[in-house]
Amino acid sequence: MMLIPTHHFRDIERKPEYLQPEKCVPPPYPGPAGTMWFIRDGCGIACAIVTWFLVLYAEFVVLFVMLIPSRDYVYSVINGTVFNLLAFLALASHCRAMLTDPGAVPKGNATKEFIESLQLKPGQVVYKCPKCCSIKPDRAHHCSVCKRCIRKMDHHCPWVNNCVGENNQKYFVLFTMYIALISLHALIMVGFHFLHCFEEDWTNLLQAYGLSKEGTAQIRVALHAKRQPFTKVSLTECSSFSPPTTVILLILLCFEALLFLIFTSVMFGTQVHSICTDETGIERLKRKNQPRERTGSWNTVKETFGGNFSLNWFNPFSRPCQPETPIHKDLVRQASSLSDMDNIETTEGQSEETKDSVEVTDE
Repeated sequence: MMLIPTHHFRDIERKPEYLQPEKCVPPPYPGPAGTMWFIRDGCGIACAIVTWFLVLYAEFVVLFVMLIPSRDYVYSVINGTVFNLLAFLALASHCRAMLTDPGAVPKGNATKEFIESLQLKPGQVVYKCPKCCSIKPDRAHHCSVCKRCIRKMDHHCPWVNNCVGENNQKYFVLFTMYIALISLHALIMVGFHFLHCFEEDWTNLLQAYGLSKEGTAQIRVALHAKRQPFTKVSLTECSSFSPPTTVILLILLCFEALLFLIFTSVMFGTQVHSICTDETGIERLKRKNQPRERTGSWNTVKETFGGNFSLNWFNPFSRPCQPETPIHKDLVRQASSLSDMDNIETTEGQSEETKDSVEVTDE
């Protein structure tokens, strides 16, 4: 695949419609607080539906194939409670990650009036996104799916149909953690089911189909006395389904659980590493050595999960606590602190030497 050189984008950005702030349409009036965020992307919606379907399939197999038919009541209650609780937390985290604004920058705020209101000093610059016509804060990146610039964007995940950013990274981490836990729990229960029920169920099935003459004769006599059809009686004691159906359902569950256990464990580890190192996935890929203030690892974790360590860290219904940043502070940057000074595009006012400058670059 041919890589597009960087200067191609910079040639596009030099067009007047991108460089002139007056070309930007003022942002619309902000919606009411608590407005639901939802991305209308066909692929993302399909992936989100598949995610729910797979979790509900696991719920069906665990409950109706393994736990409810089990003769051990205590085993069924304990495992059923734990599995359902983890599944509920996983789906709740998924909804929160999908329906929470990840940190979208106001669209179309790169107007002349707004730039003048920043009162830039000599040596200060602001970045303008040529795609959504917004002033890009530090560490913000444009998402082509959401069509917005997202603060501290890590990546766009189709499984949650949303970007993983400053405001919903906690919910995405919880989602991957709970999915990994229910996958591991399902694999353990499938293993126990095969060990305790597989031999017994298949022995009864083989006897029912005539592979043991004595067993088959006794079964037929009993059925004839009760006047019940032979083919409609289930001879299994560990499952409500026939052994072949049970095996197929459990094999599919094993494949699903193993696949998601590996995938979500890797994603969980990657996200925790990004939080502890205070470096998003995009920043790690680009490796831009831009000097910026880094908070300590523990402080970053507390900001992401919501304060000091408590049970709220694992609660998908509690909000992360972001540090209070003065308004517009992260929009203005010092030109002398940028490592790619040779690629800076600036426009300066002609009437005043200390007039604000606008820097346009593709990040």
